[in-house]
Amino acid sequence: MAPMTAPGEEMHALVERLYPLCRSITGDGVRATLDIVGEYLPLQVHEVPTGTQVLDWTVPQEWNIRDAYVADATGRRVVDFAASSLHVLGYSVPVSRTMPLSELRAHLHTLPDRPAWVPYRTSYYKPEWGFCLAQETLDALPDGDYEVRVDSTLEDGHLTYAEHVVPGQVAEEVIVSCHVCHPSLANDNLAGIAVATFLARSLAERTPYYTYRFIFAPGTIGAITWLARNAERVDQVKHGLVLACAGDSGQLTYKRSRRGDAEIDRVMRHVLTATERPHTVNEFTPYGYDERQYCSPGFDLGVGSLSRTPYAGYPEYHTSADNPDFVSPEAMEDTLAVCREAFAVLDRNRRYVNLSPYGEPQLGRRGLYDALGGRSDTKEAQMAMLWVLSLSDGEHDLLDVAERSGLAFDTVAAAADALGAAELIKA
Repeated sequence: MAPMTAPGEEMHALVERLYPLCRSITGDGVRATLDIVGEYLPLQVHEVPTGTQVLDWTVPQEWNIRDAYVADATGRRVVDFAASSLHVLGYSVPVSRTMPLSELRAHLHTLPDRPAWVPYRTSYYKPEWGFCLAQETLDALPDGDYEVRVDSTLEDGHLTYAEHVVPGQVAEEVIVSCHVCHPSLANDNLAGIAVATFLARSLAERTPYYTYRFIFAPGTIGAITWLARNAERVDQVKHGLVLACAGDSGQLTYKRSRRGDAEIDRVMRHVLTATERPHTVNEFTPYGYDERQYCSPGFDLGVGSLSRTPYAGYPEYHTSADNPDFVSPEAMEDTLAVCREAFAVLDRNRRYVNLSPYGEPQLGRRGLYDALGGRSDTKEAQMAMLWVLSLSDGEHDLLDVAERSGLAFDTVAAAADALGAAELIKA
């Protein structure tokens, strides 16, 4: 029997498959990306027409590109879209001209402080064209005329996003959102897609308590479109997590929701601390990824964001150096593991009411102590029962019990199960 492939390796292979595709906020690159993700998960794909009003925004025209280059007098392509989708300014309008380098420079984007890297640049809502290249490539270009061509279309079409739902025991939802709009950027985009995909597959192996809705959408305009189309049912969303920058070697970083004390905030902090992973917990700011859309004051959903090194926090961010070699199977597997652990806590966390609140109920008479006999953690299990009984006042949940007692959440949850079976507490 062939050895099973580790999830980290499978996620990295998915990143490598997706990396060459030219994605943007609309267009065939997004559809091709979702087609590949659809090989791993059944997806419901939505097409929203250009001009559709979505909250304060309007779905833009669809952008597609076939080819683009800058060629010297010999016909040699000195900048070539075929070599990397980063070489073209995102949403570049069509152009076919010959011009001197002195005129062309205004349309060229480089990183002078990182001369070997190609930057990622876009112009979504202002008609423009341009190319991105390494500063060292630009420095080597002699004066003279250059052929400039962008074979693109910008016309009425659709914005595309997709959803995958893992049914739960209740209709209340946890949303997991990742953006699918960046071109060849492995960490800032593709690692989040890969982790979300394998997280969905993992949840489907059991029947979770909550229903989990995975949203694969272009950044900003995609999340806004989803919210606009689901405004009347967002009250079903009880918790949420945005995944981004999920595969680099940095320590895990959690950004709280706008509320600051949403249950997902408490769960993520608890799991990161209890598992002794190096981590940082940051307060909410109205800048970053799509958590700022889900947390906008009109919706105010309990949605946080999980990444490793945060956006713009590493030199490779939005450059050609954010390639598949920059992300690792081990880092993505760790991010996946944290999500699984957090959702296991979230699914199990409840508030209970003590049905025998006057004095301590006699646990031995109900066989609860006997059931623990011989266990190496008998004392902890007994203490967990006492703590659960003490804090089952309808105001505290099991996470409160674990935090206050210092006991492991799993131990507390097992105690609640035993007490529930003995009809001493009820949710």
